[in-house]
Amino acid sequence: MKIDILTIFPQMFAGPFDESMIQRAQEKHLVQIGIHDLRFWAKDKHKSVDDRPYGGGPGMVLRVDVIDRAISQIKAQKTKTKIQRVVLLTPQGQLFKQKTALKLSKLKHLILIAGHYEGVDERVRKYLVDEEISIGDYVLTGGEIPAMVVTDAVVRLIPGVLGDAHSLDHESFSTIGEDSPRLLEYPQYTRPELFKRWSVPKVLISGNHAEISRWRESQSRKRTETRRPELLRK
Repeated sequence: MKIDILTIFPQMFAGPFDESMIQRAQEKHLVQIGIHDLRFWAKDKHKSVDDRPYGGGPGMVLRVDVIDRAISQIKAQKTKTKIQRVVLLTPQGQLFKQKTALKLSKLKHLILIAGHYEGVDERVRKYLVDEEISIGDYVLTGGEIPAMVVTDAVVRLIPGVLGDAHSLDHESFSTIGEDSPRLLEYPQYTRPELFKRWSVPKVLISGNHAEISRWRESQSRKRTETRRPELLRK
């Protein structure tokens, strides 16, 4: 899979993608991540990527012509495929969920646009992107951190990235089918068995795998009912 990210702050991505699972996925050639400075596609001597909004108002708006040149060139470098998507990170987008990450992980090519300042020219939304995504009902200084979040959530779902693919089966928000409830993950414990009078549930050290499975399912449902009851109602 290829993921290309358009941003005006490329250095922000240096740390998160050079560590842990994302780094290993790149080393194993399971994913190729390209970070692109939008200023590369600016035409003037000042490398301007934004301008004042028509009609007045505060802030600056990212220009449609610069973003169009960037997307066109990046698409030209990749073999044309229908399993390709251009996504704008914006507070106005659809809320990012696990099923969205799963859908994106099946693509061959994903282009993420990190918005900034007062946003992007509306023509980017209307003509250049396939989807708009928000990671939550709040506003950040830019789309760089949301782009990192989306990339992390997508890459770990690519086959071969996780050491044990079955670890995905019981994660929070995972589901077997579309009609299955999305449950939060059950409690996890490890050594020591007893710490400061805080003990591990006996069932987990019983060796009875059927009982352990039933306990975990029960705990997932209880935790979901308490913390995220709307997931069960869905």
